[in-house]
Amino acid sequence: MAAIFTRRANLFMQVGLASVAVLAIGFVIAVWGVPLMNYNTQVSFTPPQPVPFSHKHHVSGLGIDCRYCHDSVEFSKNAGMPPTETCMSCHSQIWTHAAILAPVRRSLAEGTRLRWEAVYVLPDYVYFDHSIHIAKGVGCTECHGPIGDMPLTYKASTLYMSWCLDCHRNPAEHLRPRAAVFDPHWHRTAATPSGAALMAAYHIHPQTLTDCSVCHR
Repeated sequence: MAAIFTRRANLFMQVGLASVAVLAIGFVIAVWGVPLMNYNTQVSFTPPQPVPFSHKHHVSGLGIDCRYCHDSVEFSKNAGMPPTETCMSCHSQIWTHAAILAPVRRSLAEGTRLRWEAVYVLPDYVYFDHSIHIAKGVGCTECHGPIGDMPLTYKASTLYMSWCLDCHRNPAEHLRPRAAVFDPHWHRTAATPSGAALMAAYHIHPQTLTDCSVCHR
């Protein structure tokens, strides 16, 4: 009796089934893995800026305090971006004719603000206040990573809800003395008050930090 299907047909069927299995596995990996890729989270992403500002040079090299440029970070929701006059308070005296600073000089001459690109962008339904985190002893590097060593500023954290909740549920290990909040190279030592002691001093109550209304208002 002659076979209904040839050996080649069987081979095609086996290849087809194997291809379907591979595609199914690939689909599952894509569904679970792609959202975690840096392409989506933009972690390590360095947006182009009007001037290639270096925190490594200005903060770690020259010792300029974060608050000199981000002057509203201690009392406002937003950290604030420096106006051109802040930049020119130094650069009217040094590197005054550097080509790289041409956008700064033009901004001052024309009376227009430099358009800095945001590195961290939160959805409109998320509320975040810099000032309360500063007041509670959360250092800049907890969210912004090794900002003092960045030649160009890149995104260091995913800002996923789970990432925020991990800190809100266990804040002790993320706290430091208020005097060290703006120190980009601060490290915990034996002399550092314990996380529990800092939580008590700052009146932090983790049981209330995971209420929806804390971040969604």
